[in-house]
Amino acid sequence: MGNLNFKDALLKGIPSELPPAAIYDHTVSHAPKRKAILTKDEEKLAIRNALRYFPKEWHGILAPEFLEELHTYGRIYMYRFRPSYAMYARPIEEYPANSIQAASIMLMIQNNLDPAVAQHPHELITYGGNGAVFQNWAQYLLTMKFLATMNDEQTLHIYSGHPMGLFPSSSFAPRVVVTNGMMIPNYSKPDDWERFNALGVTQYGQMTAGSYMYIGPQGIVHGTTITVMNAFRKQLSNTETAAGKVFLTSGLGGMSGAQPKAGNIAGCITVCAEVNPAAARKRHEQGWVDLLIEDMDELIARVKTAIAHKEIVSIAYLGNIVDVWEQFDMANLPITVGSDQTSLHNPWSGGYYPVGVSFEDANQMIANAPDVFREKVQASLRRHAAAINKHVAKGTYFFDYGNAFLLECSRANAEVMADDNINFRYPSYVQDILGPMCFDYGFGPFRWVCTSGKESDLELTDNLALQVLEDLKKEASAEISQQMDDNIKWIRDANQNKLVVGSQARILYADALGRTKIAIAFNDAVRDGRLSAPVVLGRDHHDVSGTDSPYRETSNIYDGSRYTADMAIHNVIGDSFRGATWVSIHNGGGVGWGEVINGGFGMLLDGSAQSEEKLRQMLFFDVNNGIARRAWARNKEAKSALETELARTANFKVTESVMVDDQLIDQLFN
Repeated sequence: MGNLNFKDALLKGIPSELPPAAIYDHTVSHAPKRKAILTKDEEKLAIRNALRYFPKEWHGILAPEFLEELHTYGRIYMYRFRPSYAMYARPIEEYPANSIQAASIMLMIQNNLDPAVAQHPHELITYGGNGAVFQNWAQYLLTMKFLATMNDEQTLHIYSGHPMGLFPSSSFAPRVVVTNGMMIPNYSKPDDWERFNALGVTQYGQMTAGSYMYIGPQGIVHGTTITVMNAFRKQLSNTETAAGKVFLTSGLGGMSGAQPKAGNIAGCITVCAEVNPAAARKRHEQGWVDLLIEDMDELIARVKTAIAHKEIVSIAYLGNIVDVWEQFDMANLPITVGSDQTSLHNPWSGGYYPVGVSFEDANQMIANAPDVFREKVQASLRRHAAAINKHVAKGTYFFDYGNAFLLECSRANAEVMADDNINFRYPSYVQDILGPMCFDYGFGPFRWVCTSGKESDLELTDNLALQVLEDLKKEASAEISQQMDDNIKWIRDANQNKLVVGSQARILYADALGRTKIAIAFNDAVRDGRLSAPVVLGRDHHDVSGTDSPYRETSNIYDGSRYTADMAIHNVIGDSFRGATWVSIHNGGGVGWGEVINGGFGMLLDGSAQSEEKLRQMLFFDVNNGIARRAWARNKEAKSALETELARTANFKVTESVMVDDQLIDQLFN
């Protein structure tokens, strides 16, 4: 593969000659060893499953190699077949393709696997500890070959990373349909993921990893910025600012590296603990965090200075977050806002590291003493929650950031339950902030990528989006005035905040009307040549309609339906026939395997009339599907947004909920 140029290598797929054995690269971050869970018969099956990608004459060489990978890493990654070319999002014209739509998907796949973007690039993991683009390198090679050779009347169907094949379809159909981890419900426990992923038959696609829509930490910076700004608004008077106030959190991995940047934009002191030295130093070197401190006494002194001088600064502490909460309590350091962004959807495989155990020892424990590791994690969570409770008693506002923190604390018998012993004592950020303020009104993480790779194209899209928002602000109701102001400020300052990692991408919270008008402006600019290449539209699955997640995205659904997944399923099906270029549906993104169903899309704007037809149909449904469901659940903000949309869209009709007098219900049961 090393002798082929980039285009030829993509077109080749599985090489015709066996590549040399791989040399393990210690210069990149690698996934922790997964625990040994397969029986001997299952290990045999895992090897059979891996070998079926390759010619029979290679099996004698590859079989012992794959078994060694399985025993050493807990998975078969097929390192030997990792391409030798550099992995990054190239300008779209550099991809060999019969379909520009397929070329855009290749670009997005490579962006997800770019070492500057991906958390564990050689294990094909983009973020969240186990959010994978593919299970192994054979799947990557075959997928890229299919995409390079397909036409606009074919659709590639991908089963949890495995490219099943190209099937005849139509030009209006998606070019790719992706599923990840879609298990029969009774086989969706955490150990089921370990077992079936080790067998090579399913994977955890996170939210935007397995759907090729990850754009680096920027993707969560905006949502975190909105959340943190509004968390401070809950705590501060109208005359106060967040300058000199502390936001304490943890996790500097692929997704949560956004927190320090968001804190700087929100204008506070951010302290973010991280146990992985490579992750902490990577974010510091990339400029996502201002300072890196490894000593607790130095940290406390520096934070005291920042408070005294009302600084806006972000600090990464290389150590365990539990120590920070406890030591800040002893030092009587005031924390105004607190949260957590460790990957507790994946608590037993490196998503959360217990206090009092070194990072290296913990990784050994994950593989060799998983039961002991589990006990230490749960003991750590009990200490973690106890320390938070002390700060909350002093006035801290703590919110769950949808990473299953409170859920896992409750499972560890930590003191996190409300008096009714049913609900948590602290709200989810969706319950308190993003749900009623954003999702119910249709605002969510719309995003785009300039496929030219040019900064000048991204700058033009920023300006086009800004103009659309400023025009819409003139007619916006008072209910969404704050959302419009926050997003206008965001897009105006986006370039100076240096948010780009990997592809030339941008994220912006917008409602259906805003997304549609922005997309039309982009499509027009591609058509008339102001933009030098097409634009890919997408969104995080963490949005108005895409995700059914009872402890996060749909935690503010109170009619009993938050445990259902109809909305996410309808969303991905509805997007698929309304013009999406690719669609995806996943089990487990964000809060854990078996805890959520989430769907996403990608759409290429190539300047054509068909692109405009598609975007008008699909973006409307993609947002209003969720507003209709939220309004049916009697969310007053969603009911207001629905009334606005029904009044301006003639062929939009829904079943509307009727409010019930609480006194009537109470009397019935008295």
